[in-house]
Amino acid sequence: MADEHVMAEMERWLDGALPELGLSREVLSQVKDPILDVVRDIAHGVSRPAAPLTAFLVGLSAGLSAPSKESAVEAVLATVERVNDLVADWVPRAEES
Repeated sequence: MADEHVMAEMERWLDGALPELGLSREVLSQVKDPILDVVRDIAHGVSRPAAPLTAFLVGLSAGLSAPSKESAVEAVLATVERVNDLVADWVPRAEES
């Protein structure tokens, strides 16, 4: 039940944020799951604070590399794939005692 509330609040937030950012629900629907998955993997496999910062970097990188709004989805997905490779290859440092 709590997860349903959290997801409903996320959707409500996004419904307000998308038009303010000049983005469409269609674009988000194509990249939402890959972004959420990579953020989860970073938070659990690398560092929790690195997750939102990496999500920002994915968006910034994709935005800078996409020649048009139409190619933005492809740019985001390609950037997420590169980050997924980084996460898969990540070797955490041994914790110091």
